Amino acid sequence: MSLNPSIGTARARSWWVGFLVPLGCSLLCVAIVVPWIVRAGGSEGVEGGFDGVVTSLERHYQAHATRPPLMWLASMVAGGATHGGVGGIRVAEFERFSSPVDGDELNRMVEEKLGHGWERMIRETSGHGHEQTLIFAHPDGKRMALFVLDLDGHEMDVVQVSVDPDRLNETISKYEHRDRDGEESD
Repeated sequence: MSLNPSIGTARARSWWVGFLVPLGCSLLCVAIVVPWIVRAGGSEGVEGGFDGVVTSLERHYQAHATRPPLMWLASMVAGGATHGGVGGIRVAEFERFSSPVDGDELNRMVEEKLGHGWERMIRETSGHGHEQTLIFAHPDGKRMALFVLDLDGHEMDVVQVSVDPDRLNETISKYEHRDRDGEESD
């Protein structure tokens, strides 16, 4: 029997720290490494959706897309600012896009890679094909996913976003200007 009760408590605390710290580090490594491996492995196979479109554009037009870092953070901030009205933001930018683009071929490629359930809402071509815009929508429960591809000369931007129309409308309506009578003003 020990005369000092803190010795037993220190041993118990030491055991828990010795157990929890390595366990926490292991779980953190798994949480970081597994998604990275899955994503790396998925980029070599046939993929669809946003990543599939961007990869197909890179391969077909021999161009490199830049994906802004920390987009997950921007998406999270947008979701918080709109109370869930906007989220799932993904962006890819082709800065020096010099290949000629056939609008029909581009549209076909995007439709194929986005997959079923996506419907083209807008297709605009001008400037002898140097300016093209494609906008697709996909209903997802109460939310609507939007995919936008915009080619403007030598720059192409690809964006995907998920919106909740009701929440987004609530957020936007907060900024409407009203006159003294409560009527909406321009």
